[in-house]
Amino acid sequence: MQRLFVEAPLGEAARVAVERAQANYLLNVLRLKAGDAVLVFNGHDGEWRAELEVEGRKQASLVCRERTRVQGAAPDLHYLFAPLKHARLDYMVQKAVEMGAGVLRPVITRHTQAARVNLERMRANAIEACEQCGVLSIPEIREPVALDKLLAGWAAAEGARRLIFCDEGEATQNPLPALETLARGPLAVLIGPEGGFSEEERARLRAETSVTPIPLGPRVLRADTAAVAALALVQAVVGDWE
Repeated sequence: MQRLFVEAPLGEAARVAVERAQANYLLNVLRLKAGDAVLVFNGHDGEWRAELEVEGRKQASLVCRERTRVQGAAPDLHYLFAPLKHARLDYMVQKAVEMGAGVLRPVITRHTQAARVNLERMRANAIEACEQCGVLSIPEIREPVALDKLLAGWAAAEGARRLIFCDEGEATQNPLPALETLARGPLAVLIGPEGGFSEEERARLRAETSVTPIPLGPRVLRADTAAVAALALVQAVVGDWE
């Protein structure tokens, strides 16, 4: 059944006027008819089975009939990353959402390739991933921040949240021993740029008591691949996969 994100409040018999682009997709791409069912969610009120009401070729509404899933707590895993360019950033955002990231934040490093980030595009990709993969909570998209500023304000902003720093310079190639020493609690994962962190950045990260460095195996990974690998490892060992 098609899932659709909407901004409107949802509840028993609530009527939602879908946006023009969404109406075109439902009516002219999927060729749904009046009375067909669509699953809708807004990130707050759970997921609802709604009935399609057609108001012309380009207009439609959805009427909520029954709640299919109750809204749970949003994922508490933060994903921090050096921005990539265009399509690869789109892919990274979508996969991070699928892997359970609840907050996405670009971090500007010395070797970052793309200093400007389209946050609206990031949100659109996050919503698309939620629609396709059954995710109920829309991740928070935060403004870009310089690495130095992020670390300087980490304790005040994040409290006890541990930052897992993926470092290709680790002496070992096995990430499991470091992850297995961590207590369960709020976590963040940091992936660097294609060129890696500078030596100064690596030293600064390693000096922070709230940071745990881990390797990502014996092979060199592209940044978008590293995102999937790191989030999978964290979720499996100290995340919500148990």
